[in-house]
Amino acid sequence: MRGGDSRDGSLFSYVDLEARVPGDHPLRLIRRLVDEALLSLDGVFSQSYSRLGRPSIAPEKLLRALLLQAFYSVRSERQLMEQLDYNLLFRWFVGLGVDDPVWVPTVFSKNRDRLLAGDVAVAFLNAVLAHEEVQPLLSDDHFSVDGTLIEAWASMKSFRPIDSEDDDGGRGDDGNGGRNRPRDFHDEQRSNATHRSNSDPDARLYKKGPGKEAKLCFMGHVLMENRHGLIVDAATTSADGHGERTAALHMIEPRADRPGRITLGADKGFDMPDFVNELRSMAVTPHVAAKDKHSAIDQRTTRHQTYRTSQRIRKRIEEAFGWAKTVGAMAKARHRGRDRVAWQFTLTMAAYNLICLPKLLERAP
Repeated sequence: MRGGDSRDGSLFSYVDLEARVPGDHPLRLIRRLVDEALLSLDGVFSQSYSRLGRPSIAPEKLLRALLLQAFYSVRSERQLMEQLDYNLLFRWFVGLGVDDPVWVPTVFSKNRDRLLAGDVAVAFLNAVLAHEEVQPLLSDDHFSVDGTLIEAWASMKSFRPIDSEDDDGGRGDDGNGGRNRPRDFHDEQRSNATHRSNSDPDARLYKKGPGKEAKLCFMGHVLMENRHGLIVDAATTSADGHGERTAALHMIEPRADRPGRITLGADKGFDMPDFVNELRSMAVTPHVAAKDKHSAIDQRTTRHQTYRTSQRIRKRIEEAFGWAKTVGAMAKARHRGRDRVAWQFTLTMAAYNLICLPKLLERAP
């Protein structure tokens, strides 16, 4: 018998959101880990809010919503609020009921700024790693480090001489009532010493290598443990030739303060005498890819099997960068200013760990 094409639907629904999410959905385990990590951050949240005034959006719901934005490649917070309005899975993960109103996008962004002002992203990343089920998955001895470029939310037209009186970032009227007036860059020598972006003064002009185009960028850095490829630390610096090595030393130093030696894998860009000597002074074995000529790495390091193992595993760090840029929307920053970009980058790395954890915990003994 052919069924009828009724479009009226039911006036009331008595099915709970919890029952609509499949029991084996990966977000179930992720939400449990997130909830327990957020519970440990209650004191951090309390310091950011006053006891007076009207209640704001709960910081726990803010962070869950921002994690969804990274998980599902939602382009903007306005689109995120639209998804929350009709997506039952999103409502369940954030903690909204079926009849709960969705926040106005500008109100959501305003409340999000309060979290950006603190080290909430770093605290959340550490809270997830400190979870009793996650801690046994981490290596304490072997790490890898690398950096990647994050394109700034600023156009090349905004890159103007520092002493220029034209401060419109290239958005002014062109005399014909239009916007985004053209600029001719030919025969103009531009550098970070003489120019700054009017849109994002923290961004720096940088190119990845010879023959590549220069872009306004920041540089994101991560420290990965080598057992399962989870990110244990993240940092963001200005784009320059020394940022990678400086950030690597900063991230590995707290982990070098323990009995025994640890190893740090890296690519050829880290094969510099000052960097290698600094690692050895901290009792860190530099498993850095050796250059063909004038390498600071010798057979004291390369003759061991652990060096070859580190060189193979360190490439997994590109999986985190690839996910962050293609899925987590970190190829181009959504915020301006290094502090805001660093917050977004760190939270995206925490989201990457959460995506990896369901399968890792399933295989764990």
